[in-house]
Amino acid sequence: MQERLALLKKQVLAEIAAAKTPAELERLRVRYMGRKAGELTLVLRSLKGLSEEERRSVGQAANALKDELIEVLQKRRTQLETGSANEAIDLTLPGRKRFVGYRHPITLVTDRIVEIFAGMGFEEILGPEIETDWYNFEALNIPKGHPARGEMFGNFYLPGGLLLRSHTSPVQIRVMENMPPPVRVIAPGRVYRRDAFDSSHSPVFYQVEGLYVDEGVSFADLKGTLEVFSQEMFGSDIGVRFSPSYFPFTEPSAELSISCVICGGAGCKVCAHTGWVEILGCGMVHPQVLRNVGYDPDKVTGFAFGMGVERIAMIHYRIDDIRHFYSNDLRFLRQFRET
Repeated sequence: MQERLALLKKQVLAEIAAAKTPAELERLRVRYMGRKAGELTLVLRSLKGLSEEERRSVGQAANALKDELIEVLQKRRTQLETGSANEAIDLTLPGRKRFVGYRHPITLVTDRIVEIFAGMGFEEILGPEIETDWYNFEALNIPKGHPARGEMFGNFYLPGGLLLRSHTSPVQIRVMENMPPPVRVIAPGRVYRRDAFDSSHSPVFYQVEGLYVDEGVSFADLKGTLEVFSQEMFGSDIGVRFSPSYFPFTEPSAELSISCVICGGAGCKVCAHTGWVEILGCGMVHPQVLRNVGYDPDKVTGFAFGMGVERIAMIHYRIDDIRHFYSNDLRFLRQFRET
């Protein structure tokens, strides 16, 4: 029994010396001196089977070992706690600067876009990023076999006939299905397309969709709304130009360009020496889209528009590569501080 106590002492002292945290010391205390199953406790309980002389001798040795271990544990705990405190607060070290976080530039631009349209009476609405074929294509006048499915969108398909939405236009369908006219909404969100990741494209990016449907809505209302947005976003002296375009869900359709913010319209590399930079697509909601949601195109009309947030941000902040937004480079991101 004395040999067992000697081996136990050697083992426990070695483990206490190797402990790195107070929590480890507590586990050792419970393991060796715990009331229910501590190894030293079990030794003391086994004294009943010994002779009176052995019981007295072993009991004294076990109790002495217990007192010694308690003292060693306490000293080691004090060392660890003192060492941790000195490590956490070292008065000889220089102070550490605390860096304050800021909102991402994409978030800043998205919020600014929503703020401008909210000032014109548009309500912010969000929609799901996983969509059905109906909302992403069919209801938007893009039936199966339509060339726009391959030419305008590269899609990420999921099991069960679902897909990651390739634009935020499905939100306008969901809104019109559940809301009678008048409808005036703005829908920001993330979209997915099988685009190459280069200086001007990303497979994951952000869009903002706008929709206004009511009696008597005209293309003049669309032009006026987007002119106000452009001047609020880029400055009151910005030039605005609408050019004919094509989108399956609007007719007529147009692209909105603004005078180049870099050269002021004189012509430079950014605007391909045209003096204009395209920022969004728009048009009057196609009558078939209105029928698909249960609206009567003979009674109501509307306009819709969609823009890429990254493109707006690149123009607004004079950034030449979309990949900067996703690099997680703090040297880049810390430049965008709210004023």
